[in-house]
Amino acid sequence: MYMKTNAICPINNKRIDENVARVNASITVLLLVGFVVSGSPLIVLFLLADFLLRGFDLAIYSPIAIVSRRLVSGLSLKPKVINAGPKFFAAKVGALFSLAILISALLQLHQLAVVFSAIFGICAFLEAAVGFCLACKIYPYTYKLTRLFPQQNIR
Repeated sequence: MYMKTNAICPINNKRIDENVARVNASITVLLLVGFVVSGSPLIVLFLLADFLLRGFDLAIYSPIAIVSRRLVSGLSLKPKVINAGPKFFAAKVGALFSLAILISALLQLHQLAVVFSAIFGICAFLEAAVGFCLACKIYPYTYKLTRLFPQQNIR
């Protein structure tokens, strides 16, 4: 007997340490709290840049990932290697949330920025606390949407 599944996941050939991903999420939560308390758009601009770096496989330049790797190493946590594909997708979603928060803050729509921050913060907290990646769960739906509206080749 076998299990039939229709799971769709953004798998690639890269691997990352899940401990680092969870520490990344913890730092994200702290920075979001810092933004909500201070209202400084610079915090969100920093998050946006960092998520773009991680989302496009440039984590070696990501300040958050660098700090996370050092913390994990300093705590001597045993690596838990996982596929990086879902985390790249999640980082791109994080970049979109960061952009939405930044635009809301710059337009002085503070309540909207706080709502986006709260949603993003809850997602990051779930990743940090229990390793639950909501972006990874919504990936199959975004994948299906891209198949509904394929890009047209224009010549």
